Amino acid sequence: MPIQPTSKIWHNGNLIPWENATIHVMSHVVHYGSSVFEGIRCYTQPHGAAVYRLPEHMQRLIDSAKIYRMQLPYSLDELCAAVVDTIEANGIAPCYVRPIVIRGYGEIGVNPKGSPIEVYIANFPWGKYVAGGEPADVCVSSWNRLAPNTMPALAKAGANYMNSQLIRMEAEINGYVEGIALDVNGLVSEGSGENIFIVRNGVLYTPPLANSALSGITRDSVLTIARHLGLTVIEQAMPRELLYIADEVFFTGTAAEVSAIRSIDRIQIGDGKAGEITKKIADEFFGIANGLKPDRFGWLTPVKVAAQEPVTV
Repeated sequence: MPIQPTSKIWHNGNLIPWENATIHVMSHVVHYGSSVFEGIRCYTQPHGAAVYRLPEHMQRLIDSAKIYRMQLPYSLDELCAAVVDTIEANGIAPCYVRPIVIRGYGEIGVNPKGSPIEVYIANFPWGKYVAGGEPADVCVSSWNRLAPNTMPALAKAGANYMNSQLIRMEAEINGYVEGIALDVNGLVSEGSGENIFIVRNGVLYTPPLANSALSGITRDSVLTIARHLGLTVIEQAMPRELLYIADEVFFTGTAAEVSAIRSIDRIQIGDGKAGEITKKIADEFFGIANGLKPDRFGWLTPVKVAAQEPVTV
């Protein structure tokens, strides 16, 4: 998905031209992967646009930075306001928002103490992450998720996504849309950039965070929606084979949104179509995100941008 440049990027408190948002090749982040970031969507609304769960995303950015001892000079409110300012300055909706905190140019060496903290926020148009619109054919990856006490899975850090790249590339080379990673104990963890849910006998299951899964904002949204719909929700460790005998399986994530899975390792899930529970959750999720259903959970932050695309069910 090629990046479509916009006009402005927010950098350390100022909106600067897109083409000026550059770093030096000797910046710490280039050599040691020292960055934390977020992915946020801004959705079209019947009368404008709104950012989905903005405070929760920016709080996770702050938490990720704290884990890596990156001292941010901005408060939660200031970071949220910066996202709104960036979207409104560029006038793009719907869009994807990428806040990122990096260790910049200062010193060389693993210890990052002499490298400055740089904060950037960009936004740009972006479509579906799991392409095609139909339920996806995926595989269980030969690459495991990071073991506990090696790299923190709760931090959304750039370095963690080297593992994700291996999972995604292997899946695509072998003819799949995406890969599912197991944790170090062989239990289901997550996709390369998505959390995973299964439905069996009307019960919704998802791995707990202890299985090296990211604390996904959309994951939390789905858990909230499912409980609101009266579904039984269980967070528990899941063996690999439970994926094959599930009635429904779907991915969640800011990029993936709610994406149904058709098959895993060439084993068809259910009838190969999006299941009824998956569809109910997706309908509620997209209804709220696009302003077609009440924002009953307070998840939307309005922005003053005229929508570039019509809102559809």
